Amino acid sequence: MSKRILLAAPRGYCAGVDRAVIAVEKSLELYGAPVYVRKEIVHNKHVVSTLEQRGVIFVNETDEVPEGATVVFSAHGVSPAVHAEAAKRNLKTIDATCPLVTKVHNEVKRFADDETEILLIGHVGHEEVEGTAGEAPGKVRIVDGLDEARTIQPTPGKKLVWLTQTTLSVDETMQSVAILKERFPEIANPPSDDICYATQNRQEAIKAIAPQVDLVIVVGSTNSSNSVRLVEVALEYGAKAAYLVDYAAEVKELAKAETIGVTSGASVPEILVDDLLKHLDMHGYHHVQEIRATEETLLFALPKELRADLKKA
Repeated sequence: MSKRILLAAPRGYCAGVDRAVIAVEKSLELYGAPVYVRKEIVHNKHVVSTLEQRGVIFVNETDEVPEGATVVFSAHGVSPAVHAEAAKRNLKTIDATCPLVTKVHNEVKRFADDETEILLIGHVGHEEVEGTAGEAPGKVRIVDGLDEARTIQPTPGKKLVWLTQTTLSVDETMQSVAILKERFPEIANPPSDDICYATQNRQEAIKAIAPQVDLVIVVGSTNSSNSVRLVEVALEYGAKAAYLVDYAAEVKELAKAETIGVTSGASVPEILVDDLLKHLDMHGYHHVQEIRATEETLLFALPKELRADLKKA
Protein backbone atom coordinates (compact mmCIF):
# COMPACT_ATOMS: atom_id res chain seq x y z
CA MET A 1 0.00 0.00 0.00
CA SER A 2 1.35 3.45 -0.90
CA LYS A 3 1.99 6.11 1.69
CA ARG A 4 -0.96 8.41 2.25
CA ILE A 5 -2.35 11.13 4.50
CA LEU A 6 -5.86 11.38 5.93
CA LEU A 7 -6.41 15.09 6.59
CA ALA A 8 -9.02 15.96 9.21
CA ALA A 9 -11.66 18.60 8.63
CA PRO A 10 -12.63 20.76 10.37
CA ARG A 11 -9.20 21.67 11.74
CA GLY A 12 -7.33 24.82 12.72
CA TYR A 13 -8.76 28.21 13.57
CA CYS A 14 -12.17 28.36 15.21
CA ALA A 15 -14.34 31.48 15.09
CA GLY A 16 -13.20 32.65 18.55
CA VAL A 17 -9.49 32.40 17.71
CA ASP A 18 -9.98 34.07 14.33
CA ARG A 19 -11.81 36.94 16.05
CA ALA A 20 -9.11 37.33 18.74
CA VAL A 21 -6.19 37.38 16.30
CA ILE A 22 -7.96 39.86 13.99
CA ALA A 23 -8.73 42.01 17.05
CA VAL A 24 -5.01 42.31 17.82
CA GLU A 25 -4.13 42.99 14.17
CA LYS A 26 -6.82 45.70 13.91
CA SER A 27 -5.62 47.22 17.20
CA LEU A 28 -2.13 47.54 15.72
CA GLU A 29 -3.56 49.24 12.63
CA LEU A 30 -5.79 51.62 14.60
CA TYR A 31 -3.62 52.53 17.58
CA GLY A 32 -0.10 51.73 16.35
CA ALA A 33 2.58 49.68 18.13
CA PRO A 34 3.05 48.78 20.83
CA VAL A 35 -0.26 47.07 21.64
CA TYR A 36 -0.22 45.10 24.88
CA VAL A 37 -1.91 41.72 25.26
CA ARG A 38 -2.54 40.10 28.63
CA LYS A 39 -1.31 36.48 28.44
CA GLU A 40 -1.05 34.80 25.03
CA ILE A 41 -3.86 35.98 22.75
CA VAL A 42 -4.31 32.31 21.78
CA HIS A 43 -2.20 29.30 22.77
CA ASN A 44 0.02 29.01 19.71
CA LYS A 45 3.77 29.72 19.50
CA HIS A 46 3.70 30.79 15.84
CA VAL A 47 0.82 33.24 16.30
CA VAL A 48 2.45 34.80 19.37
CA SER A 49 5.91 35.18 17.78
CA THR A 50 4.42 36.61 14.55
CA LEU A 51 2.47 39.23 16.49
CA GLU A 52 5.53 40.06 18.62
CA GLN A 53 7.45 40.83 15.43
CA ARG A 54 4.68 43.29 14.50
CA GLY A 55 4.90 45.22 17.77
CA VAL A 56 2.69 43.33 20.22
CA ILE A 57 3.99 43.08 23.79
CA PHE A 58 2.64 40.12 25.76
CA VAL A 59 2.40 40.61 29.53
CA ASN A 60 1.28 38.37 32.37
CA GLU A 61 -0.75 40.99 34.23
CA THR A 62 -2.22 44.41 33.57
CA ASP A 63 0.14 46.08 36.08
CA GLU A 64 2.91 45.55 33.50
CA VAL A 65 1.05 47.77 31.01
CA PRO A 66 1.90 51.53 31.08
CA GLU A 67 -0.94 53.70 32.38
CA GLY A 68 -3.30 54.81 29.62
CA ALA A 69 -2.03 52.26 27.06
CA THR A 70 -4.14 49.81 25.03
CA VAL A 71 -4.42 46.22 26.29
CA VAL A 72 -6.19 43.30 24.62
CA PHE A 73 -7.64 40.53 26.78
CA SER A 74 -7.06 37.07 25.32
CA ALA A 75 -9.63 34.68 23.87
CA HIS A 76 -9.56 32.68 27.13
CA GLY A 77 -11.30 35.43 29.12
CA VAL A 78 -10.48 37.29 32.33
CA SER A 79 -12.10 37.70 35.73
CA PRO A 80 -13.89 40.88 36.90
CA ALA A 81 -10.85 41.60 39.10
CA VAL A 82 -8.68 41.96 35.96
CA HIS A 83 -11.22 44.35 34.39
CA ALA A 84 -11.21 46.40 37.60
CA GLU A 85 -7.40 46.55 37.69
CA ALA A 86 -7.33 47.74 34.06
CA ALA A 87 -9.91 50.46 34.80
CA LYS A 88 -7.89 51.60 37.82
CA ARG A 89 -4.82 52.03 35.59
CA ASN A 90 -6.85 53.92 32.96
CA LEU A 91 -6.10 51.32 30.31
CA LYS A 92 -8.00 51.17 27.03
CA THR A 93 -9.25 47.58 26.95
CA ILE A 94 -10.20 45.46 23.95
CA ASP A 95 -11.94 42.34 25.25
CA ALA A 96 -11.25 39.51 22.78
CA THR A 97 -12.78 36.83 25.04
CA CYS A 98 -14.39 34.13 22.91
CA PRO A 99 -18.20 34.58 23.07
CA LEU A 100 -18.52 30.88 23.97
CA VAL A 101 -16.32 31.49 27.04
CA THR A 102 -18.38 34.58 27.89
CA LYS A 103 -21.47 32.34 27.85
CA VAL A 104 -19.93 30.16 30.60
CA HIS A 105 -18.97 33.31 32.59
CA ASN A 106 -22.60 34.41 32.43
CA GLU A 107 -23.77 30.98 33.60
CA VAL A 108 -21.40 31.20 36.59
CA LYS A 109 -22.76 34.63 37.55
CA ARG A 110 -26.37 33.46 37.28
CA PHE A 111 -25.87 30.31 39.37
CA ALA A 112 -23.76 32.14 41.96
CA ASP A 113 -26.53 34.72 42.38
CA ASP A 114 -28.91 31.82 42.99
CA GLU A 115 -26.64 30.61 45.85
CA THR A 116 -25.72 27.49 43.87
CA GLU A 117 -22.25 25.95 44.29
CA ILE A 118 -20.60 25.48 40.91
CA LEU A 119 -18.46 22.42 40.13
CA LEU A 120 -16.35 23.60 37.17
CA ILE A 121 -14.82 20.70 35.24
CA GLY A 122 -11.48 21.94 33.91
CA HIS A 123 -7.74 22.22 34.36
CA VAL A 124 -6.40 24.04 37.41
CA GLY A 125 -4.18 26.93 36.32
CA HIS A 126 -5.59 27.21 32.80
CA GLU A 127 -6.33 30.86 31.95
CA GLU A 128 -9.90 30.14 30.93
CA VAL A 129 -10.64 28.34 34.21
CA GLU A 130 -9.07 31.16 36.25
CA GLY A 131 -11.17 33.77 34.45
CA THR A 132 -14.39 31.75 34.73
CA ALA A 133 -13.91 30.90 38.41
CA GLY A 134 -13.07 34.56 39.08
CA GLU A 135 -16.66 35.53 38.24
CA ALA A 136 -17.79 34.15 41.62
CA PRO A 137 -14.88 33.82 44.07
CA GLY A 138 -15.58 31.22 46.75
CA LYS A 139 -18.56 29.76 44.90
CA VAL A 140 -16.70 27.77 42.21
CA ARG A 141 -14.92 24.48 42.88
CA ILE A 142 -12.58 23.13 40.17
CA VAL A 143 -12.94 19.45 39.25
CA ASP A 144 -9.67 18.55 37.50
CA GLY A 145 -9.90 14.97 36.24
CA LEU A 146 -11.77 11.81 37.15
CA ASP A 147 -10.06 11.38 40.54
CA GLU A 148 -11.30 14.78 41.70
CA ALA A 149 -14.79 13.96 40.42
CA ARG A 150 -14.67 10.91 42.72
CA THR A 151 -13.32 12.75 45.78
CA ILE A 152 -14.51 16.38 45.73
CA GLN A 153 -16.64 17.28 48.74
CA PRO A 154 -19.05 20.15 48.02
CA THR A 155 -20.43 22.36 50.78
CA PRO A 156 -23.19 20.39 52.58
CA GLY A 157 -26.70 21.61 51.89
CA LYS A 158 -25.82 23.69 48.83
CA LYS A 159 -27.57 23.33 45.48
CA LEU A 160 -25.08 22.10 42.86
CA VAL A 161 -24.51 22.60 39.14
CA TRP A 162 -21.73 21.38 36.87
CA LEU A 163 -20.16 23.58 34.16
CA THR A 164 -17.06 22.99 32.03
CA GLN A 165 -14.03 24.60 30.47
CA THR A 166 -14.81 24.95 26.74
CA THR A 167 -11.78 23.07 25.34
CA LEU A 168 -11.96 19.68 27.08
CA SER A 169 -12.27 16.16 25.71
CA VAL A 170 -15.99 15.53 25.31
CA ASP A 171 -15.64 11.87 26.34
CA GLU A 172 -13.59 12.46 29.49
CA THR A 173 -15.84 15.33 30.52
CA MET A 174 -18.91 13.12 30.28
CA GLN A 175 -17.12 10.51 32.41
CA SER A 176 -16.56 13.18 35.07
CA VAL A 177 -20.22 14.23 34.78
CA ALA A 178 -21.39 10.61 35.17
CA ILE A 179 -19.32 10.25 38.36
CA LEU A 180 -20.68 13.52 39.78
CA LYS A 181 -24.27 12.58 38.93
CA GLU A 182 -23.86 9.20 40.62
CA ARG A 183 -22.49 10.87 43.75
CA PHE A 184 -24.86 13.86 43.70
CA PRO A 185 -28.08 12.87 41.87
CA GLU A 186 -29.55 16.34 42.45
CA ILE A 187 -26.73 18.17 40.57
CA ALA A 188 -28.10 20.44 37.81
CA ASN A 189 -26.91 20.46 34.19
CA PRO A 190 -25.73 23.62 32.41
CA PRO A 191 -28.50 25.33 30.42
CA SER A 192 -26.64 24.44 27.21
CA ASP A 193 -23.49 22.59 26.19
CA ASP A 194 -20.34 24.37 27.41
CA ILE A 195 -17.73 22.48 25.37
CA CYS A 196 -17.18 24.59 22.29
CA TYR A 197 -18.49 23.46 18.90
CA ALA A 198 -15.00 23.65 17.37
CA THR A 199 -13.44 21.48 20.07
CA GLN A 200 -16.17 18.87 19.54
CA ASN A 201 -15.93 18.99 15.74
CA ARG A 202 -12.15 18.56 15.72
CA GLN A 203 -12.46 15.63 18.10
CA GLU A 204 -15.17 14.00 15.95
CA ALA A 205 -12.99 14.35 12.83
CA ILE A 206 -9.99 12.69 14.48
CA LYS A 207 -12.20 9.91 15.89
CA ALA A 208 -13.18 9.04 12.28
CA ILE A 209 -9.54 8.97 11.15
CA ALA A 210 -7.76 7.37 14.12
CA PRO A 211 -8.72 3.69 13.49
CA GLN A 212 -7.42 3.92 9.90
CA VAL A 213 -3.91 5.29 10.56
CA ASP A 214 -0.54 4.24 11.94
CA LEU A 215 0.26 7.71 13.25
CA VAL A 216 -1.59 10.96 13.97
CA ILE A 217 0.33 14.23 13.90
CA VAL A 218 -1.50 17.10 15.59
CA VAL A 219 -0.22 20.59 14.83
CA GLY A 220 -0.53 22.65 18.01
CA SER A 221 1.28 23.97 21.06
CA THR A 222 1.72 22.07 24.32
CA ASN A 223 -0.17 24.75 26.31
CA SER A 224 -3.17 24.48 23.97
CA SER A 225 -5.74 22.38 25.84
CA ASN A 226 -7.77 21.47 22.77
CA SER A 227 -4.63 20.44 20.81
CA VAL A 228 -3.41 18.17 23.62
CA ARG A 229 -6.89 16.61 23.79
CA LEU A 230 -6.70 15.76 20.07
CA VAL A 231 -3.62 13.60 20.72
CA GLU A 232 -5.42 11.83 23.57
CA VAL A 233 -8.57 11.26 21.49
CA ALA A 234 -6.53 9.89 18.55
CA LEU A 235 -4.86 7.30 20.79
CA GLU A 236 -8.12 6.43 22.52
CA TYR A 237 -9.86 5.80 19.18
CA GLY A 238 -7.27 3.51 17.66
CA ALA A 239 -4.29 5.41 16.28
CA LYS A 240 -1.13 3.35 16.88
CA ALA A 241 0.80 6.51 17.75
CA ALA A 242 0.05 10.23 18.04
CA TYR A 243 2.01 13.33 18.98
CA LEU A 244 1.97 17.12 18.89
CA VAL A 245 4.25 19.42 16.87
CA ASP A 246 4.40 23.21 16.60
CA TYR A 247 6.30 23.08 13.31
CA ALA A 248 6.96 20.54 10.54
CA ALA A 249 10.65 20.45 11.49
CA GLU A 250 9.69 18.74 14.77
CA VAL A 251 8.25 15.65 13.01
CA LYS A 252 9.88 12.46 14.30
CA GLU A 253 10.66 9.10 12.64
CA LEU A 254 8.09 8.15 9.99
CA ALA A 255 9.58 4.93 8.58
CA LYS A 256 6.90 2.52 9.81
CA ALA A 257 3.87 4.71 9.09
CA GLU A 258 2.03 3.87 5.88
CA THR A 259 -0.98 6.06 6.68
CA ILE A 260 -0.68 9.29 8.67
CA GLY A 261 -3.58 11.30 10.08
CA VAL A 262 -3.08 15.06 10.22
CA THR A 263 -5.10 17.65 12.12
CA SER A 264 -4.54 20.90 14.00
CA GLY A 265 -5.83 22.57 17.14
CA ALA A 266 -8.31 25.44 17.12
CA SER A 267 -5.57 28.08 17.60
CA VAL A 268 -3.39 26.91 14.67
CA PRO A 269 -3.14 28.88 11.39
CA GLU A 270 -3.51 26.77 8.24
CA ILE A 271 -0.03 27.78 7.00
CA LEU A 272 1.48 25.43 9.62
CA VAL A 273 -0.60 22.50 8.33
CA ASP A 274 0.47 23.37 4.77
CA ASP A 275 4.11 23.29 5.89
CA LEU A 276 3.58 19.87 7.47
CA LEU A 277 1.95 18.49 4.30
CA LYS A 278 4.91 19.77 2.22
CA HIS A 279 7.32 18.13 4.68
CA LEU A 280 5.45 14.81 4.48
CA ASP A 281 5.29 15.05 0.66
CA MET A 282 9.11 15.19 0.65
CA HIS A 283 9.04 11.90 2.57
CA GLY A 284 6.83 10.17 0.02
CA TYR A 285 3.35 10.95 1.35
CA HIS A 286 1.95 12.30 -1.90
CA HIS A 287 -1.67 11.20 -1.61
CA VAL A 288 -3.82 13.41 0.66
CA GLN A 289 -7.47 12.58 1.36
CA GLU A 290 -9.57 15.00 3.39
CA ILE A 291 -12.00 13.39 5.86
CA ARG A 292 -14.71 15.90 6.78
CA ALA A 293 -16.81 15.41 9.91
CA THR A 294 -18.96 18.52 9.50
CA GLU A 295 -19.11 22.00 7.98
CA GLU A 296 -18.38 25.08 10.09
CA THR A 297 -19.91 28.43 9.19
CA LEU A 298 -19.93 30.31 12.52
CA LEU A 299 -18.39 33.80 12.57
CA PHE A 300 -18.18 36.21 15.50
CA ALA A 301 -18.28 40.01 15.29
CA LEU A 302 -15.17 41.86 16.47
CA PRO A 303 -15.13 43.17 20.07
CA LYS A 304 -17.53 46.10 20.48
CA GLU A 305 -14.78 48.55 21.58
CA LEU A 306 -12.92 47.87 18.34
CA ARG A 307 -16.03 48.11 16.16
CA ALA A 308 -16.76 51.56 17.59
CA ASP A 309 -13.23 52.82 16.87
CA LEU A 310 -13.19 51.28 13.37
CA LYS A 311 -16.36 53.26 12.55
CA LYS A 312 -14.63 56.51 13.59
CA ALA A 313 -11.43 55.71 11.66
